[in-house]
This record gives sequence, structure tokens and C-alpha cells, in this order.
Amino acid sequence: MATKLTSKTQKAIQVIALKAKEDPKCKFTSLAHLLAEDFLKECFMELKKNKSPGIDGITVNEYEEQLDENIADLVAKLKAKQYKPKPVKRVYIPKPNGDKRQLGIPVVEDKIVQMAIKKIFEAIFEQDFMDMSYGFRPNRGCHDALKQIDKIIMKYPVNFIVDMDISKFFDTVNHKYLMEFLKNRIVDTNLLRLISRFLKSGIMEEGIYFETEQGTPQGGVLSPVLANVYLHYVLDAWFQSEVIPQLNGFAVLVRYADDFVVCFENEKEARIFGVALRQRMSKFGLTISEEKSKIIEFGRCTCQKAKKYGFTCETFDFLGFTHFCDKTRRGKFKLGRKTSRKKYTNKMKDMNVWLKHIRNRAELKEWWKLLGSKLLGHYQYYGMSGNFRCLKNFYHNTVRTVFKWINRRSQRKSYNWDQFLNFILFNPLPKPKIYHSLYT
Repeated sequence: MATKLTSKTQKAIQVIALKAKEDPKCKFTSLAHLLAEDFLKECFMELKKNKSPGIDGITVNEYEEQLDENIADLVAKLKAKQYKPKPVKRVYIPKPNGDKRQLGIPVVEDKIVQMAIKKIFEAIFEQDFMDMSYGFRPNRGCHDALKQIDKIIMKYPVNFIVDMDISKFFDTVNHKYLMEFLKNRIVDTNLLRLISRFLKSGIMEEGIYFETEQGTPQGGVLSPVLANVYLHYVLDAWFQSEVIPQLNGFAVLVRYADDFVVCFENEKEARIFGVALRQRMSKFGLTISEEKSKIIEFGRCTCQKAKKYGFTCETFDFLGFTHFCDKTRRGKFKLGRKTSRKKYTNKMKDMNVWLKHIRNRAELKEWWKLLGSKLLGHYQYYGMSGNFRCLKNFYHNTVRTVFKWINRRSQRKSYNWDQFLNFILFNPLPKPKIYHSLYT
């Protein structure tokens, strides 16, 4: 019976997606009824089990012990319009550079409801989102955005890059504008009320409650979807409908969440856009970070000029990679990429801190597999065509760091270098590999 009900909800969501695609002006009046028991149970099953609990202290496993009763109670509260999201627990985790990274942890029940709303919103707004947007969308990811940048710069007349950064985007989203954007597609007052409650649910830090007057819900799966809706209307649709028609030259925008670059053919148009973008962001409560933003001359023609007049081409960073003007073995232009210096340094610091911590906490054979997984994870993200040298450096520096910390476990050295290399020979770590080829 449960499976039929679940498939019924999924079918309803598929019908909604089809209707949204067929009619871009369709507004949905009845959606909250989809938050039924079987659908919410299905959403619960997608939650990660090993995450820290929210302010109520209830873990996913504890919630599951009485899942039927808990979900039934949740649905009753939703139907009675008495459901109110709890404040998000804010914690800090240390960064290698000494700073701290904020983390928001919602309670389990809020995670379930957010997951359900996310699925409904995706069915509707995915039909509106544009090809230029890659972040937190089904079947799209960082490497798709990076491949698109490569394709654009290699195939089209790109001479200038507008590289802009929005300051603290997720913390400064304007609630009033966000609700207006959602109403372009959703007029179900029950669902909109739920969103408003999530936005205003607040933050709990060390027992002290803080109101949230702006920003998207911290730590929840709903936040990226709401962020995409906001930037779709503020940036993507504006660029497509108002900026592009005014241009004479080629221009294209590539965005991953709040990180984006715009490629231009003409310098004047690139600079006018830079001014217009600041005004556009300001109108919707957002600020461009001046120290992280720039307009640079870049591309095939710039590379030829640099060669002729003896200057060095500027570079830009996007999604953890530094992009630079490079050349093939035959001397032709190509877009080069390598792990950005900042990311590489931070990853090495993270590795050093982890090795220092783990070496006395567990036996070598226990954490050796974990080390392999960490290396593999690094290769799987940074293993893009042209970045093999950085992968090799990361591997060799990690091996040297491992050797250093193994030998600090006691007064007497565990290995000399030859013994250590022999150990690695019989207990190999994953070797660098390109996982994302641009040439296949």
C-alpha cells in the first residue's frame, strides 16, 4: 500500500513538472496536500544517518525508532497549520588558517519537510532555470560548469572575463524579494506560509536565540533551491532578457550557485556590464565583493598579444581552479587550469592537521585506508585535463607529510625513507588520475 501511495505522490510531482514546462505562466494553487505521510517517509529515508542532531538533540536513528507515529504527528501539525520549524543550531568548525566555518544544523523533522518542499520546488522551477546555471541542480555539477567555460573560451570570440563575487550571498538574501519570486509560480498560501516560517525560524548559538531577518535557512537542503530561485530572477533572467539584447558582441554567463563568471567579446560592454551588475545586485539587497572581483583581458587574442609584446596574461579563479592562457604542444592557444593556490594550500594544511591528529589515535593499518579515500576524493574533484602536475604534487607532498608524522609517534624513528617506500610498495596509495577529460 505504501509503495502505491509513494508512487502516487511521485506521479503527482511529475504531472506538476510537465504542467510547469508546458505553461511558463502557470501558477500552482494547491501543493501543500502533497506533504503526505508516505511522501515524508520517503524523504526521511534520504536523510544521512550519521549527522549531528539539531537543538532538540534527536538523531535520525532515534527519530526512526517511532517513525510511523512521528510522521503521523508531523502531518497532523502540517494540516492544522501548527507546524513551526525550530531554530537552526549554529556551530563552528576550525579552518586550517585559524578561522572558523559556520555550520547550521536543523532538527530532523525540519530536514524532512525541507526535503519534501525541495522536491516540489525542483519539479516546478527546474522548468524555468536556464542552461547557464549549474549549482545544486539535478544531473549538473561543478565539472559541467568547468567544461562549459572551457568550451566557450576555446570556441567563441572571448576577449574579456568579468569575474565577480557576491559578499555573503546566503546570509543576505532579501526575504521580501524571495517571496515575490516564489509567487511567480506558487500561490498556495499554505506552502508559502511554510517557507516564510523557515526563513524566520532563527538561529540558536550556545543557548542564545538570534532572529533571521535575511538569508536562506542555514544547513538545510532547501537553501540551495531558494538561492537558485533568487539568482534566477536577479541575475540569469535579467542577463538573458535585458543585457544580451543590448550587446553588439558575444557574451555568455556561467553560474554555479553564487559563484559566476561572464565572458565578453568587447571590453566596453564588459565594463558597462560590471557597473550595471553592481546596481542590479544593490537593488535586491546584495553586494559585490570588490577585493574578490575583477575584469581582465583574457583569451586567444590576449595570448597572442602577450606573446608579441612580452607581457603575462592575467588569470581568474572559478570553482577551485585557476584558469590561465596556455598553449598546446604545437604552440596553439588552449585554456589551462590548475588547482588554485589557495585551495591547494588549504587542502595540504587540512591533510597535515588530520595526519597529526590520527597518528596516535589509531593503528597505521586502520587509518591507511582512510588516507587512500582522502586522496581519491581529491583526485575525483581536481582530476581535470591539464591539472595532472598539481595532482602529482599533492600526492608526493602527502606522502612526505605521512612519513614525517609516522616518525614523530615515538622517540625512535619508525622508518627511514627506504623502509617507508618499501612499505608503500606493498600498501599502495591511490595514484593521481584524470577523472574529467575535456578531450574525449
